[in-house]
Amino acid sequence: MADFVPYGTQWIDDDDIAAVVDVLRHGNLTQGPKIAEFENALAKYVGARYCLAFSNATGALHCAVNALGIPAGKNGVTSPNTFVASANCLPYNNLIPRFADIDPRTFNVTAESLQLAMDANTAVFIPVHFAGQACDMDGIGALARERGIPIIEDAAHAIGSTYPNGHKVGCCEHSAMTVFSFHPVKTMTTGEGGAITTNDPVLYQELQLLRSHGITKDSQLLSANPGPWYYEQQELGFNYRITDMQAALGLSQLSKIEKFKARRKEIIATYNQAFQGLAGIVTPFEAPGLDSCFHLYVLQIDFTKMGKSRAQAMKTLADVGVGSQVLYIPVYTQPWYRKTFGYARGLCPYAESYYEQALSIPLYPKMTNEDVQRVIAAVRGLFQ
Repeated sequence: MADFVPYGTQWIDDDDIAAVVDVLRHGNLTQGPKIAEFENALAKYVGARYCLAFSNATGALHCAVNALGIPAGKNGVTSPNTFVASANCLPYNNLIPRFADIDPRTFNVTAESLQLAMDANTAVFIPVHFAGQACDMDGIGALARERGIPIIEDAAHAIGSTYPNGHKVGCCEHSAMTVFSFHPVKTMTTGEGGAITTNDPVLYQELQLLRSHGITKDSQLLSANPGPWYYEQQELGFNYRITDMQAALGLSQLSKIEKFKARRKEIIATYNQAFQGLAGIVTPFEAPGLDSCFHLYVLQIDFTKMGKSRAQAMKTLADVGVGSQVLYIPVYTQPWYRKTFGYARGLCPYAESYYEQALSIPLYPKMTNEDVQRVIAAVRGLFQ
């Protein structure tokens, strides 16, 4: 059998390896200049004023919510159609998570669903740009401004994507902060890693403290300054620092992001054409005016019409060397959320309906044309 085709993986080339090796041979392994270099390049790419790199996007989300200084017991609203970290950042900060249902075509939350899910204690919105497609941030932003609620965009899937006006996700024109993920299955990688972009200098300063134990050596912030060794812990922060090795990899990967995006779009176009008109399958929808760098290719499949359960379909694909994944189980149906907050099925009907039919198939730029055709044949074979 040919090599297994996973649902997602990184593309590391000799330039990436050389960038990391150069740090290993000559540079600081952590807290060195490569981090600022990566942050500046990423801020410039998305059009934001500031960027801070983190050890992972979970830590970035944790600090983003913390930086807003929301009183304990308030709540935040996010999507149920996401990885648990998008919601976990709320209870990490002693806030109550609430969930807004998704649009049945884009699988994103909307201004209308956020408004239905919020209440008088809602203090933050965390819309998730699912699969790389931006939410309707014009509508969500208008709602947030009207209600005086800050926005943290969860763009873990959406590096390289744009809004209808052509501005890149991460520019923060609609939000206080935007969070990215650079896990190996994402469009670009630093191994593990994440980042926050913002245009707010106060938030930027606060995030710098939170990322590194609440400690600063900035002479303008110190209450005393007896010598060059001196530092102060001014807040209870965390250790979410990224390394220079990761930053070097991120710089190299960022230089290829448009190439990665173009290849992803080629694969998606091939998939869409191959599955067009196939009874029992709905291909991903992209809202007009967007230019999305899709991280996932999620099919909606009528498994009853197929005559197989989802588990059987995934095993059939795996048996011919094709990986698949289910992304995502509605967060509030997870055992911890049920026992801690009393959530039950039925809260977000569109998210639950989406989940029952969702199947992600391979999408990553390293795929060859032969890989793509193998996946197409395997998926079509499920209906025979």
